[in-house]
Amino acid sequence: MPRETFSSRTGVLLTMIGVAVGLGNVWRFPYMVGRNGGAAFVVVYVVVVAVVGIPALMTEWTLGRHTRRGPVGAFAVAGLPFGKAVGWFFFFVVAAATGYYAAVIGWVLYFAVGSAASSIGVPLEASAILPPASGFDARSFGLQSVGTATIILASAVVLSKGVRSGIERVSTFVTPLLFGVLLLLIVRAMTLPGAWAGVEWYVLNMAPGDIDAAVLLAALGQAIFSLALGGTFMVVYGSYLPPGQDLRSGAIWTAVGDTAAGLLAGLAIFPAVFAFGLEPAAGPALIFDTLPKVFQAMPWGSLFAVLFFVGLLGVAWLSAIAALEVLVAGLADTLQLSRRTSIWMAAAGVFLLSLPPTINLGLFVPWDLTFGSGMQTLGALLAAVTVGWAMVRAEALRELGSRRLYLWVKWAIPAFLLTAGSWWLVAEVL
Repeated sequence: MPRETFSSRTGVLLTMIGVAVGLGNVWRFPYMVGRNGGAAFVVVYVVVVAVVGIPALMTEWTLGRHTRRGPVGAFAVAGLPFGKAVGWFFFFVVAAATGYYAAVIGWVLYFAVGSAASSIGVPLEASAILPPASGFDARSFGLQSVGTATIILASAVVLSKGVRSGIERVSTFVTPLLFGVLLLLIVRAMTLPGAWAGVEWYVLNMAPGDIDAAVLLAALGQAIFSLALGGTFMVVYGSYLPPGQDLRSGAIWTAVGDTAAGLLAGLAIFPAVFAFGLEPAAGPALIFDTLPKVFQAMPWGSLFAVLFFVGLLGVAWLSAIAALEVLVAGLADTLQLSRRTSIWMAAAGVFLLSLPPTINLGLFVPWDLTFGSGMQTLGALLAAVTVGWAMVRAEALRELGSRRLYLWVKWAIPAFLLTAGSWWLVAEVL
């Protein structure tokens, strides 16, 4: 059957930026900056995105557009040995990852509702949705189940409209909304007394000794996460790119938009954090614990909290849509199921897989590290190996458009990704 494609270059750009931004830049980027010393991480991250992120993004689009398949099918069609098994492996990885990711978006949804309730004087304990450190909390589990189901259902409705009327149309509305929200938050944060200390720490306070191997590898891991690399999301979206779409310019502008979102999120968050004397290295809890305290202490804080969590909810939802689309494309392309049947099968499976990690953080964290950080790096590595080593050289060159870029994808990108994956394995698993 003919494969639907995006309708315009603007639609492609906003869709790709939207799926790349997700939680990676508004949630993960600021806490990675805080955990890795501020300005040094920011500088290294920008360099890594240019040197590794953009070519890797082009690689995954090449794999998708050349094969006109999602991960289930793309690796095999491109000629990777055991490619069919690899494709199904990443199908199940994405299914497991989408479950916990949809749960996190459910947290954001509940925080947005809690902020809105507070703005009209209705007390609502938003943190009640967060899973306990250990054991079982029926209230938290119930709230998470409802939030997760809501996100999955909303994603399924969009996918039922197809690529142009569903994915592209929603992306062209939500992505600009996020940037507008971030700009408003930056203006408010920069007007707080003591905010400049946060700006200095974020972009100016750096010494050469601050850049070490740990910062470099953390920046590489963040680039993989932030650009939605992993041989899955960008492969399936690449399969919907029209033949005349220039991959290089598209990848550059996607990386620019994605990085800009992260940098703007930092400018919206760190000046406010420093203004109220809070800890920038709060880790993953930065936006769910530290930021609500900032909003509570800030004049008109409830309004700005609503804006922040609604903007975050929107772009995180775009990533959930992309994740579910990976599964839908796999079922429809490989099993010859109708798109409607594929959507609801994928939605039901993801919801069931969302339940185990939401019991407590003792299950959630290793689930995230395994199906998110580790498998994402492995998927990006295999995508690069497939394009550089398994695809017919002439076909890869035609898609990438440059012999130098082809050689960089063939040799350098796998080396970088293998290093990042090895670091993750040693640091987080062994």
